Amino acid sequence: MLYLFSYVVILNGWLFVLMGIDKKKAQNHQWRIPEKTLLLFGIIGGGLGGLLGMQLFHHKTSKLRFKLSYSLGTALVVGLFIYFS
Repeated sequence: MLYLFSYVVILNGWLFVLMGIDKKKAQNHQWRIPEKTLLLFGIIGGGLGGLLGMQLFHHKTSKLRFKLSYSLGTALVVGLFIYFS
């Protein structure tokens, strides 16, 4: 259970940071983090960090696939915690 918790905290924190970096790069017209990368991190368990990043940085908020991916990732993590507890 400790490994799962550590995995989730690190992944969510990393996706949150990536969302902030991508937003800053978008504002400065620089190279961006690929959308596939952001979506993948959300699906494999970083959804909460992605959702928080969307709200805090106002980034990708109009893209339905990001909302769905991050919501699915969050639901997956909640389900895993319930299953293993």
